[in-house]
Formats: sequence, C-alpha cells, structure tokens
Amino acid sequence: MNAVEIFGLFTGTLSIALLIRQNIWTWPVGIAYTLASLYIFFTAKLYADFALHVFFLIMSSYGWYYWLQGKNSFDAQLPVSSESKKVLAYSIVICVLIITLTSNLFTIYTDADLPYWDNTTSVLSVLAIWLQSRKKIESWIFWLIVDILSVGIYFYKELYLYSLLYSIYVVMAFLGYLAWLESYRNDQRNCRYNRT
Repeated sequence: MNAVEIFGLFTGTLSIALLIRQNIWTWPVGIAYTLASLYIFFTAKLYADFALHVFFLIMSSYGWYYWLQGKNSFDAQLPVSSESKKVLAYSIVICVLIITLTSNLFTIYTDADLPYWDNTTSVLSVLAIWLQSRKKIESWIFWLIVDILSVGIYFYKELYLYSLLYSIYVVMAFLGYLAWLESYRNDQRNCRYNRT
C-alpha cells in the first residue's frame, strides 16, 4: 500500500460514481485514475493492464468529446442506448481471438504474471470502455465480468487496495447497470409517448 495506490483507489471510485450518475466529470477524474494505474501496473509487471490503461487515456478523451458532442441540445444529456446484438456477437468473437493470441504471445515473450487472466480482463475492458464511451448499457455487463476477475488477480498479486477497489467496482457496476437501465427505459417510454 502506497500513496499512488491510495490515490488510485480514491479517483477510481469517484470516477465510477460519476459514471453511474452520467456526469461528464467521470472522464477527467478517470484520466487521473488511469495515470496512477499506469505506474502501479508497470511496477507489478502486469503489462497487459499497463497497455490497457494507455488505451484508457485515449478512450477517456474520446468519451469526454463524444458525451459533449453527442447531445441533442445544449441542456440535454447524451441518452443511454443499447448496442445491437450483431455488433455484440462480433465483438465477443473478436475478443476471444485477441485474448488467445495475446495471452500466448505474453507467455512466450514476456515475464508477465497471469497472462491469460490479465489479457482477458484487458481485452474485455477495451470492449467495455468502447461501449461506455458511446453510452451503451451493455458496458456495465462487461465491467462486471472484468471487475470480478480483477478482484482475484490483484489479491493474488498482493495489490490489496486494488483488490478492494475492484470489489467496490463489482457493486458499483451492478448499481450502474440498474441506474442506466432505468434511464434507458425512461427514454424509451418518453420516445413512445412523444410519438403518440
């Protein structure tokens, strides 16, 4: 446990709380969390997680832009929507292929610990943040899977604060899904009401 882990715990939790509330500040706070995580994962030799958080920096900027530009009017929020089943199916197949390839490469060419588990959480996180940046409700399902796996990985690596953080994320992902589902259903009802 060190100051960087504590900072990561605080900013990570705050970022998810803001995300559940669909607050735009989730993105800059998430960037602060990502910077702390880059340091932690590099020193822990979790290279897939490190590479993932480089991607998170890029996606956080994209999500911040998309949420601002995707509004229907100045005062409106970007609505929560659902991804098509076809896109989700293709995405899952691509994820399985990438997990298999990267895990094998990490096993052969690096000293990475837990390469299969680490790459699984990393690849699924890419899918989750891509969906999140476009405000798709399914992002929470993938975050829930990632968070559950991450609790075990970080506990095994003796990153106890990060294990605690991801235990909190499990609960927050479930609450986030419920909150976004309610928002999605309300938007759908309002659309049907406005058409009549």
